[in-house]
Amino acid sequence: MSRKTWLLAGIVIVAVLVLSSCAAGPNPATDGGKDPAGFWLGLWQGFITPVTFLISLFTDDVNIYEVRNSGNWYDFGYVIGLSMIFSGGGGAAGRGRR
Repeated sequence: MSRKTWLLAGIVIVAVLVLSSCAAGPNPATDGGKDPAGFWLGLWQGFITPVTFLISLFTDDVNIYEVRNSGNWYDFGYVIGLSMIFSGGGGAAGRGRR
């Protein structure tokens, strides 16, 4: 194999190792706790994400995602809340081209 092939193989191996080190691992705080966040809290937190994100840049006490949640229902509510905030301009863009 040529020197260029070895170099490319080395770059690919290093890239795979770097990207795999960024993979999410288990979070011990996700046990749910006494009163885990459910669908409605996920919906609300998804809805207020832009404001929460700005606050989280300046404080360590505010996170944009609740790790103590009830699982898939919280995630579903969070995604619905996010889509309500960030997908509002699609209809207006379609009307402007007519």
